Amino acid sequence: MRLPGDPEDAAIDEACRDLRLPAVRERFVEFAATARREQSSYKQFLLDLLQVERTDRDVRRQQRLVRAAKFPRPKRLEDFDYAKNPNVQPAIIGDLKSPTWVKEGRPLVLIGDSGTGKSHLLIGIGTAIAEAGLSVRYTTTSALVSELAEADAARRLSSVIARYSKVDLLCLDEFGHLNLDKKGAKLLFQIFTEREECKATAVATNSPFVEWDSIFNDPRLCAAIADRITFRCTLLQTGTESFRLQATEAHHAARAAS
Repeated sequence: MRLPGDPEDAAIDEACRDLRLPAVRERFVEFAATARREQSSYKQFLLDLLQVERTDRDVRRQQRLVRAAKFPRPKRLEDFDYAKNPNVQPAIIGDLKSPTWVKEGRPLVLIGDSGTGKSHLLIGIGTAIAEAGLSVRYTTTSALVSELAEADAARRLSSVIARYSKVDLLCLDEFGHLNLDKKGAKLLFQIFTEREECKATAVATNSPFVEWDSIFNDPRLCAAIADRITFRCTLLQTGTESFRLQATEAHHAARAAS
């Protein structure tokens, strides 16, 4: 523990505040006591302090990136129940945890019925990528189109598109839950065009590709968007068996048996 009124402790504490070294400030007394007890060299003592500060900064940066992604709820890939959805292969998810595909600007498409784990996987993958040090942004299709439409009306569309074009991974959920008018589809198309082959986009949808015409109401625009989403993409199909329906049925069966 720090000695009350110790001038050296006070000076180190102040220096750590000025230099923004919170981990060193918090633990330098502990590390000094350990170094004295173990008779560590000055270099080893300094290295230990620098390593704890670097680790702390990495953790805080991960936390900032995850917060900046604006996920609606916490979901981790480690919590995904592969036994309930054999369509999802752990090996493929393991590859998607690596930032390689994001750095290559390749798309990811998750297709499956409601309740099959698409959003869990989308958020979990996005969280893993953010923790790997890349910028991530989560949004729903309807929220993104509304934001773009408002920006267009306020004559600041270019700045909003530029902001989305800089994000390493854009996670777009509920793709296909609404029918877009021609203006909305064109605005969304601009996002995909700006990100094409340079930034990664992950899309979760309950609509197979053959039904996308009904989403966009414009065959040519639909084909152009589909082309940008599917080129070099990883396709992950989560199937049709709803987790939530299975859980509800199991709950009712357990109550009936009790």
